[in-house]
Amino acid sequence: MDSFEAFKQTQKQAWKHFGPLEAITTPCAAKLVNRAGVRPGQRVLDVACGTGVVSVTAARAGAKVTGLDLTPELLERARENASIAGVEVDWHEGDVEKLPFGDAAFDVVLSEFGHIFAPRPEVALGEMLRVLKPGGTIAFSTWPPELFVGRMMAVTASYLPPPPPGVVSPALWGDPNIVKQRLGATVKDILFDRATMLVPALSPSHQRVVSEKSAGATVRVVANLKDSDPARLEQFRREFDALAAEYFEDNILHQDFLMTRATKI
Repeated sequence: MDSFEAFKQTQKQAWKHFGPLEAITTPCAAKLVNRAGVRPGQRVLDVACGTGVVSVTAARAGAKVTGLDLTPELLERARENASIAGVEVDWHEGDVEKLPFGDAAFDVVLSEFGHIFAPRPEVALGEMLRVLKPGGTIAFSTWPPELFVGRMMAVTASYLPPPPPGVVSPALWGDPNIVKQRLGATVKDILFDRATMLVPALSPSHQRVVSEKSAGATVRVVANLKDSDPARLEQFRREFDALAAEYFEDNILHQDFLMTRATKI
């Protein structure tokens, strides 16, 4: 197994605990689907679909939806969510760097905070654009590096072993200049928009405890340090709480995110 595949396997295990966070991503899913202009009858691919909040939202809008994720535990929850909503989604376990679909198979390709964790952005984006038809829409939600989640990604990364050479921070997907550079001449009509995820919590430390149980990188920090270096784990927790406090007011943690939409040429 090469270093990139080993990296993906580590992520696959860490993200299987994400389920409890789906509630706070659900309103953002509607924003992304609306921003992408999803219409009845369109063929929509939801990349790194997680528990299916975007897939289900798009299916309820009348689209013919396919959802793909690396983690089978999240797909199990996604199937349950689709069943409860009374919609049909074609679920696939798979990798955004190797999408199991034909060229130009979809009218819309979406990703909510998902494709950003692929180790090679150029490979993931190349695959997303390959399966998108000319004139189709690509749209995704990402975390700006200068705001809470992006900054927390940097903090968390400093407590983890370094990734394989060539793996860059997922937060770079939240920089419009980098997004424009990555999309390059393959698209036109690039549009950016900002929105805010509102996360209820009793304190910054309450949200940190949730993150320790559910957010992939934070789960890994706890697993790596709880026995080997508890003092360093406590240092991480203090850093997390201090950063979260900057964005916390009236029992709400404010997490701004970036939405990108473009048309494939």
